Formats: sequence, structure tokens, C-alpha cells
Amino acid sequence: MDSDTTIDQLKARVIAFRDARDWKQFHNPKDLAVGLSIEANELLELFQWKTPDQARQLMSDPKKAEWVRDELADVLIYALASADEMGIDLSDALMAKIEKNEAKYPVEKSKGNSKKYTEL
Repeated sequence: MDSDTTIDQLKARVIAFRDARDWKQFHNPKDLAVGLSIEANELLELFQWKTPDQARQLMSDPKKAEWVRDELADVLIYALASADEMGIDLSDALMAKIEKNEAKYPVEKSKGNSKKYTEL
């Protein structure tokens, strides 16, 4: 459960899984980034050709919901493994990125629109 599990605990579980299989030898920044991209695209594929309403309905189908959860989990696994490999503290990285986004997307200019910060 999200409220009961820390990022460190998730990362430790991913690393334990990896290490039990002697896969660290395959985990370098490039290959982890490739894997993350592949998994993100597998998630995206589940939504291909769907209208926004159809995409929202995917989670009401138990089998399709499982596919979505599995692909999203794969993305997270690669993100956690990447952070471990590159020595990135994800909490710090996320907070720093949110601060950058707050500066690029001030509420008074960006609220309710989807323009990129360069167009605000």
C-alpha cells in the first residue's frame, strides 16, 4: 500500500530481486533507460486507438486493469533500478523538479490550459 511503503523499501525490493538473479551486470544507465522506455511504450500501447473515455474505462475491465498495473509497475521498477544505479535520491529529484515546474508554470499563467511554458 502506498501509504505504508517508502521509496527506499521499494528500491530495496527491486534490488533484492535483481541481485538474486545476478542481473546487476546488465544494469547500466543506458540499458536501464532503454528498458524504462520500452515499458513506458508497452503501457502506452494499452491506450492506443482509444478515445479518452475508452481509456478511462480500461480500469473497469479486470484483465485490462491488470495489464495497466503490470506495465506501470514495470516502469516503476526500471525507474527505481535506474535511480539506484545512478545514485539518484528520487525524493530529492522529484521535489527539485516540482520546484522547477512551479517556476516554469506559475499558477496565474498556466491554470486551466495545456500550453508549454515557452508559450505562456
